[in-house]
Amino acid sequence: MSPPPDSPVVLQVLPSLVTGGVERGTVEIARAITEAEATALVASAGGPLVHQIERCGGIHITLPLTTKSPRGIWRNAAALETLIRERKVSLVHARSRAPAWSAWIACQRTGVPFVTTYHGTYSESFPLKRHYNAVMARGRIVIAASHFIADLITARHHLDPARIRVIPRGVDPAVFDPALVTGKRVAKLAAEWRLPDGVRTVVLPGRLTSWKGHSVLLDAIARLNRPDVMCVFVGSHQGRHAYATKLENQARALGIADRVRLVGQCEDMPAALALSDVVVHASIQAEAFGRVVIEAQAMGRPVIAADLGGPVETVRHGETGWRVKPNDPDALAAAIAVALDLDPEERMALGERARASVPTVRAMQDATLDVYEAVLTPSAEA
Repeated sequence: MSPPPDSPVVLQVLPSLVTGGVERGTVEIARAITEAEATALVASAGGPLVHQIERCGGIHITLPLTTKSPRGIWRNAAALETLIRERKVSLVHARSRAPAWSAWIACQRTGVPFVTTYHGTYSESFPLKRHYNAVMARGRIVIAASHFIADLITARHHLDPARIRVIPRGVDPAVFDPALVTGKRVAKLAAEWRLPDGVRTVVLPGRLTSWKGHSVLLDAIARLNRPDVMCVFVGSHQGRHAYATKLENQARALGIADRVRLVGQCEDMPAALALSDVVVHASIQAEAFGRVVIEAQAMGRPVIAADLGGPVETVRHGETGWRVKPNDPDALAAAIAVALDLDPEERMALGERARASVPTVRAMQDATLDVYEAVLTPSAEA
């Protein structure tokens, strides 16, 4: 069914649609837009998730939005201006800094409302970086994934809190449901990961990058000194071959190489989590939200998270998981031991509490559509 001719046209912009929380959130909002009988446009450099945009009724426009060069940003601004005018775009939602600059320029030229989602903590490691980051605070409404990020926006950019909406990311409980994951799916992954029968699995999902804390978990596994425990890193190296090799060398030096698996990207994360005895979030830098945490909770898994950033708001210590001091292998090892030693009744009770606590993707979609409506409603300007 085609959207009504006078329905809103919402354009989301981001660098690419390869993998990650930003990309998945873009797909989820595109789906919500089309379900609301509006038109969902997404502009990016493309990637494997384009077919998901198209499958849910959205339209993808390929533009070189991965570029960060000033000249490229201005060229993309012109292309987005043309797109906005030709497609009669009602609102632009920017999700990453370089595309956001192009989109903001295009919105200034066309008068179309500009909304942003402030997805990260964004380092300020060199002069003018705060100015570069500040485009994410220029939205008529700025969406923050957590109260932690909302406070950061206010402190860094002195933004009126009335312009900030905290909208946690969510999970689809119909997808991340332990009752729906078959034994066949779990057995398939166990075989692919080369897991011996009877082992306990400690799994860290997330792309291979140093701030995700893989090295900390390896040190914790060595301290744990339990031959029955396998450590599994689930996530793409995204070209960081040297980092993957460094982790393999560290595991050998610690004497645990035979109990460590780097399994790459997984297309069946519900099954991967179902296969996990413990799920670890070990980031040594604050994350805006930490989506893997709530996905694991939705699957009823014991979760251990670094006590900083977004997971502080999603893990109730001792009730729905545990929080530990970041970059502390001893604390992490102790928490893993506690989680592994839960009796079946304790594991079930913790899993039920965790599953009941997670925000849903439907709530995230509805709250985002409410932001669009507020921006597009003339009375909201008063």
